[in-house]
Amino acid sequence: DAKKSDDMKVLQLNVCSDQEVAQAAEFVKNNLKEPEKGLWGSVNTGMSAFREVEFTSSHTCKEVEDVNLWGTVRVIKVFLPHIHSHKGRVVNITSMLGRIASPSCSSYCLSSFGVAAFSDCLQPEMHRWGACVLLFEPSNFGATTGILMHDSIEAQAEELWSGASKAVQADYGKPYVTCQITLLKSFINSSLTDALASTYPYPRYSPTEAYWR
Repeated sequence: DAKKSDDMKVLQLNVCSDQEVAQAAEFVKNNLKEPEKGLWGSVNTGMSAFREVEFTSSHTCKEVEDVNLWGTVRVIKVFLPHIHSHKGRVVNITSMLGRIASPSCSSYCLSSFGVAAFSDCLQPEMHRWGACVLLFEPSNFGATTGILMHDSIEAQAEELWSGASKAVQADYGKPYVTCQITLLKSFINSSLTDALASTYPYPRYSPTEAYWR
């Protein structure tokens, strides 16, 4: 009950569906308190697939890009007219893996680099309207987004092992997979609030541990 709010609206949205994104845009338009002022902000999210290339199926790679990259592009394009009319902002959450490529993260890096490039191109285009496009590049935002929570990590570990061919399993061994999964850590970060609500936001936010700097 404490989380209920008359100002909060929840709706189903598959970012891979043109139809659902269009329906979401219409829903938002019809529920704005001041439609003439447009929409203030849009924040994306995504999914992870942390595994080495030989463990990654083409289906998994495509799924990550469809959600993280093309889903982001699809949603932003639909909502941009509402955002720039209010001089609002787009906050795209990627990762430091959109700046520094890392082993075991090829699919995720590919989508993060893509969203970063898209954001850099969109920023000057939106500047003429007084709207902002910001990039949020945490090293691991898992504790807040759930993208790298313990249960999620364990499920991914089991999925990538059972989905690997016998030859790949024999070459790498189960202990190797277990070791790689335990390297993933989570921490909570609050800089996202500043990116969305600050009067003078930074163009990029990179809340990271020291070793990324």
